[in-house]
Amino acid sequence: MSSVFEAVADVMKTLIDNEPKPPLHIGEAMTCWTYLTMLEEEIANVQIGINTTTDNELLGALQASMELAKAQSKVLRDFMLLEGVTLPPVSEKKPNSEPNSVPMGVKLTDDEIANALSIKLVANYMMCAAGAVQSVRNDVGMMFVKFQAEKLKFGASLKTLMRKRGWIKIPPYYVPNGLPTP
Repeated sequence: MSSVFEAVADVMKTLIDNEPKPPLHIGEAMTCWTYLTMLEEEIANVQIGINTTTDNELLGALQASMELAKAQSKVLRDFMLLEGVTLPPVSEKKPNSEPNSVPMGVKLTDDEIANALSIKLVANYMMCAAGAVQSVRNDVGMMFVKFQAEKLKFGASLKTLMRKRGWIKIPPYYVPNGLPTP
């Protein structure tokens, strides 16, 4: 069994990217296309949340999510254009609106906004993991590893906010037969 240091050394060896870059394989192109679509839809949904909430901490989390999604979108968009991958169609930018003017039957609660953001974050994180492990080209794999690390860091702060506010959804506890319930 290899040590953590040996595993890290093996990974670092593969990161030396002085090999010629073949064209993207279809899986790499599809993952880029799908992840860019996910980011752009996240931006549209975050704009809706910003237009809906008046909670300052949630607004801060939404703004941080927006900045991260826009930054990753730009990197991915530039990469795809350079590689000749067609960009996906995306939702239009939402106009700014006053949260207090949104009718109550339409307005999302802060809990709903935070949980929708959390679910999108999980989907993004999983897509980045798939992109990293399916990539043959080191530059593509490392791009997705970087995106995944950035999403993980943001997710930790979002989870803290959600716990603090009681918004986090926790599945039922698993208690094996014969043990007392917590």
